[in-house]
Amino acid sequence: MQALIFDVFGTVVDWRAGVTRAAAAAFAAKGVRADPAAFADAWRGEYQPAMERIRSGGRGYVPLDDLHLENLDATLDRFGLSDRFDAEDRADLNRAWERLPPWPDSVAGLTRLKTRFMLAPCSNGSIALMTRLAKFGGLPWDAILGADVAEDYKPKAQVYLACARALRLDPQDVMMVACHNDDLAAARAAGLPCAYFPRPAEHGVHDRIPPAQAWDVIAEDLEDLADRMGT
Repeated sequence: MQALIFDVFGTVVDWRAGVTRAAAAAFAAKGVRADPAAFADAWRGEYQPAMERIRSGGRGYVPLDDLHLENLDATLDRFGLSDRFDAEDRADLNRAWERLPPWPDSVAGLTRLKTRFMLAPCSNGSIALMTRLAKFGGLPWDAILGADVAEDYKPKAQVYLACARALRLDPQDVMMVACHNDDLAAARAAGLPCAYFPRPAEHGVHDRIPPAQAWDVIAEDLEDLADRMGT
C-alpha cells in the first residue's frame, strides 16, 4: 500500500456540528427563530439529489461549492427564510462547509499515517473547498484529489480511479478510507482496497453502523487505523 485516500464529510470532519454552529450564528445575527440542527440536516439532505443529476448525465459537472449554494437557496426557501438572507449572507453561510471541525482523532491519526503513506481526500468537495477546509482544521494532506479531478461525483468508479491515476499508482496500491459502507463498496468495485471505521455521532445521535462487508481493514477510529497500518 502506498497511498490512502479519504472520504471527508463525516469520516474526517464533523459536518453536522460545523453547519449547525454556522446556522445558529447566522440565525442569531438575523433574529431568526429556527432550529439550526434541523436546518443543517435539511441542507445536507439536498446533497445527494443535487449530485445525482450530474452523475446520471442530466447536468454537466458543477463543483460542490455551487451545488451547496443552490441547495442553501432551496433550504432557506423551505424554512421560509429566503427574504432574510441576501446574496452576501448566503455566500458567507455557504462557507460553513470550509470551516467544519475535524473529529478529535483526525489530525493525530492522519499525521501518523502520513509518515508512511501518501494521503489525500477523495471527496465530493472541490479542490478549493478541500484546501480551505484543510487550512482551517490542520489536515495534513499531501495532495487534494476527488470530484474536481474526475469532474464527477462518488460513487462513480471514475472518481476513485482518477485519484489513483493522479498519484501514478495502480488502484490496488491506493486504499479508500471511509465511515460509509456505500462509498467503500463503490471503491472496492473499482479495484481499491478499503478501510472502515464508524462515526456513530455523524448524524447527531449515537448510531454505530457496522461494517457491511469484510473490509480489508476495520478500525475503531483514525488513531486505531494508524495502529493497524503500522504507523
